[in-house]
Amino acid sequence: MTTRLIDVIQPEIFTPYTIQRTMELSALVQSGIVTNDAEFDSLAGGANTLINMPFWNDLGNTESQIMKDSGDMAINKITSSEDVARKQARVNAWGANGLSALLSGDDPMGAISELVAGYWARDLQRTLLATLSGAFKSTTMKEKVYDISAETGDKGTINMNTFLDATQLMGDAKEALTGVMMHSAVETELRKQDLIDYVPQSQQGKPIPYFNGKQVTVDDSMYYDTATGKAEMYIFGQGAIALGNGSHPRIIQTEVSRNQLSFSGEEALVNRKIFVLHPRGVKWNEGGVANVFPTNAEINTAARWTRVYEPKAVRIVKFVFNTVPKAPVGP
Repeated sequence: MTTRLIDVIQPEIFTPYTIQRTMELSALVQSGIVTNDAEFDSLAGGANTLINMPFWNDLGNTESQIMKDSGDMAINKITSSEDVARKQARVNAWGANGLSALLSGDDPMGAISELVAGYWARDLQRTLLATLSGAFKSTTMKEKVYDISAETGDKGTINMNTFLDATQLMGDAKEALTGVMMHSAVETELRKQDLIDYVPQSQQGKPIPYFNGKQVTVDDSMYYDTATGKAEMYIFGQGAIALGNGSHPRIIQTEVSRNQLSFSGEEALVNRKIFVLHPRGVKWNEGGVANVFPTNAEINTAARWTRVYEPKAVRIVKFVFNTVPKAPVGP
């Protein structure tokens, strides 16, 4: 008897397992950069495509009043603002021919889940990079950018001193920074400077790289100019990105279909995702979305984002630098 995908995949087991495995495979989640909780899961599965999150503004730093024996004190007010997140939905499918080699394994469902989860972990990272690129194009985020790329010599290159200067944009919240994301060429440059430490995992697997005590995520989708050596890095604080994994009873997240009209019979695994991936404190501005849900290109647009938290409360810093010293201009 031939084992088919429909015999192996049980949606009620496959779906939650894949979601959990996706988060386990994500270096962003493991470093604490992306945090998932039940509240955001509920919001992701709720009505509408926008999620409104009002919050109270800080009381500010006005000087306290002097106590007197007569008269009334001035009464200050507290104000509120609103953060807004955008719900997203993605789908993909894989044919049985591409998965057939896995069906002879000891745990075919686990093997398939592993590959699908790995795909979604990478896809989540692509969506996050589009989100960050768009958010940092907004002029409201200029106080969160440390750009030394115009400096000549060592002043414009990445090293421990310039990295610490970049983290100082977080002020006294800099100790909450837990992760960095960089291009592989940048990671290589830091290795040449002997600034990358490798921490063994508790289980079998590759050691985890750390830079200045912060877990490193390497992604070649990060900006790096091979001609000039100019590059960008994101430095994250704990819980900088909120993740919600949603669901809806009318949207089946995992399905296996079979085309009986095909000469040899074709099967396909369909996987759907409803989620929220939101940089805390940077509001989504609705508009410019052609369909119900935005593409990565539509997310990567300055007009879609406005910072609503005070700068230090947004736990992300963009560091722009050179990997090789820039020569002075002139004779």
